[in-house]
Amino acid sequence: MIKRILLLAVFSIAMLGCKDTKDINLTEAETAANKISISDDTYAKEHYNKQEVMIEMRDGIKLHTTIYSPKDTSKTYPILMMRTPYSCRPYGENEYKSKLGPNKYLMEEGNIMVYQDVRGRWNSEGVYDNMRAYIPNKTGNQTDEASDTYDTIEWLVNNVENNNGNVGTYGISYPGFYATYSLLSGHPALKASSPQACIGDFFFDDFIHNGAYLLSYWRATSVFGYMKDTPTKEAWYEFPDIGTEDQYQFFLDNMPLSKLDGYYGEDNVFMEQLKEHVTYDEFWQSRGIIQHLKDIKPATMIVGGQFDAEDLYGPYNTYKSIEANSNNYNTVVFGPWSHGDWARTSERQVIGNIHFGDNLSDYFQKEIETKFFNHFLKGEANGETGLAEAHMFNTGTKVWESFEQWPPKNTTKQSWFLQPEERLTKQVTRNIATSDFISNPKKPVPYTEDIKVVFTPRKFMTDDQRFASRRPDVLTFETEVLENDVTMVGDILAKLNVSTTGTAADWIVKVIDVFPADTENTDDVQDHLKLSNYHMMVRSEVLRGRFRNSMSIPEPFVPNQKTPINLKLQDVFHTFKKGHKIQVQVQSTFFPYIDANPQTYVENIFEAKEEDFKTQTHKVYNDSSIEFTILK
Repeated sequence: MIKRILLLAVFSIAMLGCKDTKDINLTEAETAANKISISDDTYAKEHYNKQEVMIEMRDGIKLHTTIYSPKDTSKTYPILMMRTPYSCRPYGENEYKSKLGPNKYLMEEGNIMVYQDVRGRWNSEGVYDNMRAYIPNKTGNQTDEASDTYDTIEWLVNNVENNNGNVGTYGISYPGFYATYSLLSGHPALKASSPQACIGDFFFDDFIHNGAYLLSYWRATSVFGYMKDTPTKEAWYEFPDIGTEDQYQFFLDNMPLSKLDGYYGEDNVFMEQLKEHVTYDEFWQSRGIIQHLKDIKPATMIVGGQFDAEDLYGPYNTYKSIEANSNNYNTVVFGPWSHGDWARTSERQVIGNIHFGDNLSDYFQKEIETKFFNHFLKGEANGETGLAEAHMFNTGTKVWESFEQWPPKNTTKQSWFLQPEERLTKQVTRNIATSDFISNPKKPVPYTEDIKVVFTPRKFMTDDQRFASRRPDVLTFETEVLENDVTMVGDILAKLNVSTTGTAADWIVKVIDVFPADTENTDDVQDHLKLSNYHMMVRSEVLRGRFRNSMSIPEPFVPNQKTPINLKLQDVFHTFKKGHKIQVQVQSTFFPYIDANPQTYVENIFEAKEEDFKTQTHKVYNDSSIEFTILK
C-alpha cells in the first residue's frame, strides 16, 4: 500500500524551495524526477566552489550546511541563505545544483549561496519540531529557529572567505517560514530577507483554513509527520498509495476520516497532532510566527501568488504585521502566480485555463528580486531602491500596478446583497426572504470537475465554476452586466445570515468573474471548455461554522435559528471589466479540497461516525451581504 518516493527529487524542492512544482500525480512525479540532471546546467560547477560543513549550534547540535562560493576571489560577496526542511540536495562536494540562489541573475553576478538542513531534517542532527515555536526570551542553551539562524550567520561571516559581512535570507513556502523566522534572530549581519509564499500559521495556511481540515493535503502529512533519529541523505518517509486516479472517489469511499487511519500510524507525529488539536489552541497559537513580527530591523520584501491555494494567508498577513509593528523597509509583491511560480522559468504564465501574460516571472526575478537584494547587500542600503511599496498585478486587466501602501488609500467599501432569484444587488428588499439549498455530505460539491490525483491542488484557483453554479446545492447570486469597470482591492468580507436544520455546517463563499459570451478562446483552455461565458473563480474561502465566534471555542448551531456568519476572504486585486458580471456562490461542501462536514456537531471531526453525516437544509437570508473594497 505504500511506495517509497524521494520528495526532493520528485518535486525539485531543493531548486525552488517550495513543496512541489505543479499539479502532478505521483507517477508523473517519478518520471519528472528521472529527468532531473545536475549536469543539464554546468554554470554553477564552472563558476562556484562547493563546501559542506556541520555548523554547531549553541546547544551542541550540528546542522548540515552547503556553501557555494564564487571561484573569482578578486572581490567580496554577500551571503544569500535558504534554510529548508526539504534537503540541501545534492549531497557531496562534487555534486552541484543546476541553479543557485533565488534566481539566475543573482547566481551569474556572483553571491555566496548557502543552504542548510534545519534541525532534525535530512543530514542535520537534532529533533524536528513542525513549525517550531518561537521563544522570545531564551535563556542558557535554549534554541529555536531564530537562535539556529543567528548561530549559523555568526559562523558564516567569521569562517567563509571573501564575504562582505552582509547576509540575506529567502525561501518559498516552508523555507519562506524560516526566512520570516530569520527576522527574529537579531543578528546584525542580516540586512535583507524575502519570505515568499511564507507559511504564517498552519491553522490558516496549508492544513487548516478557518477550522476546516484541508483533506487535499492529507498525503503531504507524510513529509512532516515521520521523525528520524540520525542524519540521513535518503528519505525516511513514505507516501500513501491510494490506488486510483480518482481522488474525489477515494476520499468519498474513505469517509469518515477515521477510515484513513490505516494509512498513517501513531508514528506519524504530525497526523497525531492534527487529530488531537482540532481547535486553535495553545499548540497552534504558539507555532504562529506572525504575532512575533515586531520591531523588525532588516529590509523585507514579501512575495506571494494571487492564486496560491496553499499560502495566501501567510504572505499577506506577514506583510501587514511587519508594516503595522515595525519601521523597517517593508514591501510586498503579488503576481498572477500559483505556489512558487515566480521562481520558475516558464515564459507563458497560465493558471488553469487563464493566460495572464508572458515573462512575468523573469521580470520579477530581474527587475524586482535582484534589485532588492543588490541594494541592501551590495549597494547603498539607504532604502532608495526605486521599487514600489506594493507592486501588484491586476488579474482582471492583466497589468502590473504600483501603490504607496497595501491596500491602497483611495478606496471605498461597498456592500452587495444576496437577493432571491439569484440576484446580487446594492439594494436589499425589505421583506425577509431566504435562498435555500439541500446539502448532502455524501454527495459533496467538487472543488474541481477534473478527474485526477494531485499532490496539492493549484489549477482550481481560476477554474470555470459553471459546473458548480448549475448544481442545486450551490447558491448563485449575480449582478447585471456591468456598465463600468469595477476594481476590487484588498480583502473581502462575507456577512452572511444563515440557518440550518442541523447543528453543524461549513460555509464556502466564492467570488467569480463571469466573462461575456463573445470572449475568444486561447490555446490554454481545456478541450471541453470555452471562455465564452467562463466563470473564473477570483477568490474563495471556507469557514467551519462551529468557529464562527471563536477559533478556540467551537459551538454548535441551534437548528433553524438565524445566525450571523462573518467570513473573510484573502486580498484580491481584480478588475471586473465592463461587459462582465460579478457572481457570488455559496455552498457547504468543497470536496476533497476540504473534508466533508457531517452537519451533525461532533467534538472532533477525526472521530466522526458514519451516522453523523446527515443531509440538512441550509438557508441564506436576503440581508446577507458581501463587502468589497473598491478602488476609486
